[in-house]
This record gives sequence, C-alpha cells and structure tokens, in this order.
Amino acid sequence: MELSAWLQKNTRIINRALERYCSGKGALIKKAMRYSIFAGGKRLRPVLVMEAARLCDMNPEKVIPAACAAEFIHTYSLIHDDLPAMDDDDLRRGRPTSHRKFGEAAAILAGDALLTDAFRILSDCSFRNGIDPKRTLKAGSILAAGAGSEGMVEGQMKDTVESGKWNSRNRKAAARDLKHIHERKTGALIRSCLKMGAVLAGAGNAKVRALDSYGRNIGLAFQIADDVLDIEGNKKLLGKRGSDADNRKLTFPAVYGLGESKRMAAGLVRKAKSSLKVFGKKAQMLDKLADYVIERKH
Repeated sequence: MELSAWLQKNTRIINRALERYCSGKGALIKKAMRYSIFAGGKRLRPVLVMEAARLCDMNPEKVIPAACAAEFIHTYSLIHDDLPAMDDDDLRRGRPTSHRKFGEAAAILAGDALLTDAFRILSDCSFRNGIDPKRTLKAGSILAAGAGSEGMVEGQMKDTVESGKWNSRNRKAAARDLKHIHERKTGALIRSCLKMGAVLAGAGNAKVRALDSYGRNIGLAFQIADDVLDIEGNKKLLGKRGSDADNRKLTFPAVYGLGESKRMAAGLVRKAKSSLKVFGKKAQMLDKLADYVIERKH
C-alpha cells in the first residue's frame, strides 16, 4: 500500500473514533473542542500509536483509545500555543484560531477539557478493549511524561521564555537551547505515542527502545522541517500568517541556515530508519513515513 492511501485509511478510522469521543451538541465547550479536533490535522500521532502496536503484534484497533488520547493532547497544545500569551496566532490550518472563534476564555477551557478527557479516553484500552490494566497504567504514565513538565510543556515554556533573547553572539548556547526545545516541544509527544503503542501491545524492551529511537529522530526532523517550511512553504497550504522570523523565534534555519538544517533533518531520518531494523519488512510504512516527515509541503 502507498503511504498516502495508508495514512488516509488510518485517518478515517481515527476520525470515526474521535467522533465518538468528542460528540455532543449545544454546549459551548463541546463546540470549541470539536472545532479544533476536526480542523484537518494530519493525525500523525494517533497513527504512530496504532502502527507501533501493530509492529508489536497487537490488533491496532485495540489501542484506538490511546491514539485518540494522544490527539486530544496534541490538539489542546495547539489551542494554547495560539493564545495571545503564547504565539498570538490568528490562523490555524487556514481557519481562525480557537480564541479568535470562541474567545480567549473558551479556548483555554477547551484546551483544559481536551487534556483532562485524554486520560479518561485512554482508560478504555482496558475498560472496553480488554488490555491488561497494568499496561494501560504504564501507557498513561508515558503519555503524561511526554506531555508534561519534563516533555512538551517544558519545551513550550523554554520556547516562549527564550523567544527573542538569543543573537548571533551566543550561537553555541542557542544551538543547545534549540535542540532542547524541539526534542521536548515536538519530539516528546511523538516518542510517547510510539512507546505507548508498544507497551500496550506487551512488547519487550528491545522493541520499545527501537521505537523510542525512531520517535526521537523523526520528532526532531519533523520540527526542523516545520522551521524550513515556515520560510519556504506556501502560506496558504500552511494555513497561517506571519513567520517565526517575525516573532524572533529560535529556529534551526536561524541558527544553522537553510542548507545545513535540511542536511540535519535528512541525517535524522536515516537514523530513524536504521532504528527499525529489528522489525524487518513489517516496518515498511514507518520507513516511508520518516521520508514524508521532511518531504511534506505543509
């Protein structure tokens, strides 16, 4: 199967599950949650949860609750990232951001609800799908670590606090901070998705480590590609206004230049692919997905 068809197939499965987990009409909180959940995301993170489980010999549909939980957390992070106190963005995927559509208070609360509901959803891996509760508990711990104060939130904190405070005279420190930010702001949740899928499937340490290594490398490559797209990408396809340069963001092209940034991303993809050897030909789609991460146009 071609990568695009595989992604579309899994996206349909995930979207049907998200409809169940984010149903409800009338209440403003539900409208705000659904507005951002169904804004046309790539569903990369839930796909990674499902594919990691499949590679570790579990029916991927059994981990759909964990996949949806990851998408809930990813979506909450985007809502909060767009807020005036953070990146202050008016557009997300070509539509008004949540706080522009519903107001700042409603956007904050929609993000809060998505974060909190994620862990209720995750519990369905055991309650509905019969996975050993110990595995589900461990998956919850992995997800919280990737999303929390030692993962995504910590990276976002450093990105916000450090924004605009670096310059060409401290590039060594900037490069160190940049890697730290991206490994957490983007990479930590991606790694958690792969580890969750493996743990829920009862995989051994070798397979968990292999998927974690893959996630660490594609997570960083994904963010470098985002930095490059912010300069070279079509703003209509990206669905955004403004740029990282306008906001004096710490990015890979700002520190290393475009050419070196692209070479770094390609090197990370090679490392990611190498991590998959333990799975043999079964990992064909993750191999292709690694290329997609840096070849995508939006």
